Amino acid sequence: MTGPPDDDSADRTDGQPPDDVSPGDNCGSAEDPALVADGGFGDEPVSTDEPRITFYGGKWASTVPIVFFILWAIVQSGVLGIGDTNGLVIGALVGTILGMFFVRGDWKTYADTIFEGMTQRVAATAIVAWLWAGMFAETLQVGGFVEGLIFAADALNVGAATFPAAAFVLCGLLATGIGTGYGATVAFVTLFFPAGVLIGASPVLLFAAILSGAVFGDNLAPVSDTTIVSAVTQDADIGGVVASRFKYAILAAVPAFVAYLVMGSVLSGASLEGAVALRESATALGLVHLVSMGVVIATAVAGRHIVEAISWGLVVAIAFNLAFGLSSVADVLVFTTTEATPVAALPFVRIGETAGVGGSLYSGAIGFFPLIVLTLLIVAMAQIMIRGGGFEAILEFLLDSVATTVRRAELTMVLGTATINGMITINTAAEIAIAPYVARLGEKFNINGYRRANILDANTSALGYIFPWAGGVLVGYQVMVGPGGLGEQYGSEMVVNPIEVVPYVFHGWFLVIVFLLAAVTGFGREYVPDRASEEVSRA
Repeated sequence: MTGPPDDDSADRTDGQPPDDVSPGDNCGSAEDPALVADGGFGDEPVSTDEPRITFYGGKWASTVPIVFFILWAIVQSGVLGIGDTNGLVIGALVGTILGMFFVRGDWKTYADTIFEGMTQRVAATAIVAWLWAGMFAETLQVGGFVEGLIFAADALNVGAATFPAAAFVLCGLLATGIGTGYGATVAFVTLFFPAGVLIGASPVLLFAAILSGAVFGDNLAPVSDTTIVSAVTQDADIGGVVASRFKYAILAAVPAFVAYLVMGSVLSGASLEGAVALRESATALGLVHLVSMGVVIATAVAGRHIVEAISWGLVVAIAFNLAFGLSSVADVLVFTTTEATPVAALPFVRIGETAGVGGSLYSGAIGFFPLIVLTLLIVAMAQIMIRGGGFEAILEFLLDSVATTVRRAELTMVLGTATINGMITINTAAEIAIAPYVARLGEKFNINGYRRANILDANTSALGYIFPWAGGVLVGYQVMVGPGGLGEQYGSEMVVNPIEVVPYVFHGWFLVIVFLLAAVTGFGREYVPDRASEEVSRA
């Protein structure tokens, strides 16, 4: 191997960028779409010579909105035990308003930055994934897929103790196939979660296992947003990045799988009224929707956009529901009117006491509306921190004061991505925001682009499904408490407070630990010449 020894004395600077490269410069590919095309996290450099918004208290005051929100989330979820997304929305609104009082001069730029943040494509991508996945999963649910899973679990003797481990593996496979951990979380919490709880699995452990599977897929999937962003921002090819990170993913996945097997026997499940009757009445017919899920996976793996992939799966699911009598047209979409009219004879129109719209398409989408609002506010607060210089201040401190050797540089990458992801809880947005800094730091010490991409992606993928206010956690929680959610269908035992799952997202925690150890020991560390020689060899 070419490069310096893996100890603190190694201080390679031969890869250092020119002196005029600022932390906000695009250190990846010049044509990097993740940095130059889509929104304020990418359409302009992260920072300019002077912050666009100035605050009383300096750059650090720009963190007031998002720090206030995090404290609010900790008190609400951790101290008071209230896992209410609507409450988090209020916390984000109050934090955003509070930040205005620290602004110097006119508040117009601050207000414009709020709108600028809310129009980011990274937020829109997450929102679209939630809406489509919600409609798809809810349609499978009304088609009896949960009952089919219960039948399969009994037939295959998959008990309560082993169900979380099985959910971890299967969710990981789905997330890897379709490239969205958020979408996989929605599908598995809607379908596999109630099936597992009904056969006696621990709700907390099972929810955590699903989140762990989402971490695995988000980190490893070639078509995942985080994989693509981590590769192109570090000037590395996607195929090589995926191949190089497999060893880290497996090192975290194996002990996580074992941990779910062990803890599945330790943690007891909920006792739900009617669970025994439901298990006895479960039939195999709902398993036909394995084909529906297969269509989504196959279409996504074939390179189609995730919206197209899920749309095809949705079409197949509706067709199966109607063809096999698994649900009626009204179960998928229904208009309720209070008066008898000629159109009331249509299969998707009913007469009732209250007018409205319902069905799986409606409930699958509307349940995410509070989370959509929260996501827009979080990205707006992050944009305020970026435009006000707080983001730059945090990373400049890490770059100048902590990253003085190769080992410390990699530790800075790990801890820096963890810190930013704790604040910008939509993991792709956090990754885009910090990517130029990781590239700058890696180039300073001549660290290979594959290695930088792996550090960047692993931590943003992992922590995006651990913190109680993180997007991956909240999207699963919203399935439980949203309109027509699991809590309404099965009872309060189906609702898990996000704070309770934090210790049990084993794959997420193990993935962070793997990279901390890799940074300290030098395991898997490569330098720019190592990558170049491999590519020449391939050619």
